[in-house]
Amino acid sequence: MSKNNQPSTLCRPLLAAALAVSASFGAALPAHADYLWLQTENGQTRAHVGELHKAPGPLGELSEPRQVVAEGKSVPPSADPYVLTQAEGAPADQRFAATRAGSDGVLTYYQARFGRQETKAVNDLELVPTTPQGNTYQLIFKGRPVAASQVNVDTSEGWRRVLAPAKDGTVSFTPSFPGLYVLEVTARVNNGSVKIDGKQYDEVRHTATLSFEVPQ
Repeated sequence: MSKNNQPSTLCRPLLAAALAVSASFGAALPAHADYLWLQTENGQTRAHVGELHKAPGPLGELSEPRQVVAEGKSVPPSADPYVLTQAEGAPADQRFAATRAGSDGVLTYYQARFGRQETKAVNDLELVPTTPQGNTYQLIFKGRPVAASQVNVDTSEGWRRVLAPAKDGTVSFTPSFPGLYVLEVTARVNNGSVKIDGKQYDEVRHTATLSFEVPQ
């Protein structure tokens, strides 16, 4: 496995907790909680945290931010940990992950993807288009399809929507105007309590985003 794709020291207990419940997610959290997303600005893909329609939140609260690449792939190092680099000959899709250990006893595992060319997941939790550049998405956790309770859509134009899954667990959405779109799903892990560095986290959350630009 590529070093860039390995879970961080902080993330490993979280992933172990998630695996222990066989990808069993609890009820969805309230719509439009904080999330991590990727956005292309001035030719660079950069990570942001917060909500798209608000001022970005403080990145300093995140632990071990890192670019995630598929096994066997590598990317040049970046001087700014929140700016992603592109592997030579790689598809346009880029991925990023980080964690936040909150003072409120909530441990959040953030995973973000920019682009919808690839139909395979690389992040542990990822919204994946069923066809390249398609408008139907499957939520994948550790290589297995899971059904999201809901998927939130935010846009750079301030337009928002909540998507409900179909019977097969997929969600479909057709962009109607140019701009940046961010699809986000957040769920609790059932029985996901974990202890890190002597501190107990009674709630574990996974948050995944898929962002893409629709050109003029």
